[in-house]
Amino acid sequence: MAINSLPSDGFASRATRRWRGLLAGIVVIAIALGGAAYAANNSVQGAKKPADEGYDADAPTAILIEASSGSVLFEKNADELRAPSSMMKLMTAEVVFNAIKQGDVKLTDQYLVSENAWRKGGAPAGGSTMFAALHSRVPVDDLLHGAIIQSGNDSCMILAEGMAGNEVAFAEMMTKRAREIGLTQSTFANSNGLPHPGNKMTVRELAKLARHIIQTYPEFYKLFGEREFTWNKIRQQNRNPLLTSLDGADGLKTGFTKEGGYGMVGSAVQNGLRLIVVINGLDDPDDRASEAKKILEWGYRNFEARTLFGADQQVGFAKVFGGESRSLKLASKEPVKVMVQKNGTDKLIARVVYNGPVRAPVEAGQQVGVIKVWRGTNIAVEAPVYAAESIATGSTMRRAIDGASELVIGVFRAGAEKL
Repeated sequence: MAINSLPSDGFASRATRRWRGLLAGIVVIAIALGGAAYAANNSVQGAKKPADEGYDADAPTAILIEASSGSVLFEKNADELRAPSSMMKLMTAEVVFNAIKQGDVKLTDQYLVSENAWRKGGAPAGGSTMFAALHSRVPVDDLLHGAIIQSGNDSCMILAEGMAGNEVAFAEMMTKRAREIGLTQSTFANSNGLPHPGNKMTVRELAKLARHIIQTYPEFYKLFGEREFTWNKIRQQNRNPLLTSLDGADGLKTGFTKEGGYGMVGSAVQNGLRLIVVINGLDDPDDRASEAKKILEWGYRNFEARTLFGADQQVGFAKVFGGESRSLKLASKEPVKVMVQKNGTDKLIARVVYNGPVRAPVEAGQQVGVIKVWRGTNIAVEAPVYAAESIATGSTMRRAIDGASELVIGVFRAGAEKL
């Protein structure tokens, strides 16, 4: 069963858009009913309460997602901005990974250990460090090992200075890159997460970042699972406690500052299913380890993946302006999957959101909008939808009729808003 959809924006003024928003609310109710029926027909219908109701995390902020689909299984204050501490090094690593992928940086490039990096991030600082020797040159490959496995503050500062000249410029690169990969709230003031009011991330965006790294850089992701690394004749163990306490755990990063508390981004694979957990704000490192493990184990016990729509299956339609046809079939190029409770009755609500009416001509394969699937009050998964067909520009008469219709509807909506 395809899902009816409604444009989220169009040619109307702000007033008409507000009225359209009212219509949107009505359509969501209809979709909720249709979505439930669709789910029932495919054995996906679930609990009358949200999947995470009846379960709570001890961490002030937490989220659990399934890596393949991005489906959210549990969240608690997931959009609250907090100090990410050393978990922020994931963003530093992503910037370096991307530069290597683009050919701008090589693993064999060597960067100088400045006095600034040595004094503020190295042995004299007393924090986590790879013990890079002052005025030595260290290959990028080893700096990545130091940053990821040993959580070296000096590693990150050396990378930042080597790539951007200084940490401020590199932090700007981090924020810019974060926006490019869809992290809209994260801000960065340095490369390593040491205390600074400009370092802020949410657990949701940390989870998105972890998922992005796992999917985009599988060759580099292996670093996060390495148990130890030796540099300057000093061997250090990976600081991630999940690697030795949970089957299938292979990443990612812990963090602690007095401001942010104890946090962790962790991931594991069991029976082909990868989950990602992020927690932050705990008062004790042992609580951090047990909490992350507990949430992951809860996810594996209670959830499984189900397909709502197959690849290229129609999921809805969009209104077309000035085309040979007045409606456009929409489909997803990839299967739309969502995690559901194994023994529950999750109620799923789906809606297609797009900017419209869509102006003709439309090419098949053109992205039109997204399909959003809610589990209770939480968005469980969001995926792009594309034109499943091409629609040519209509006749002059058709365009005139559509234009007149939009004008009349706009006047009606503007009048309704004044009521």
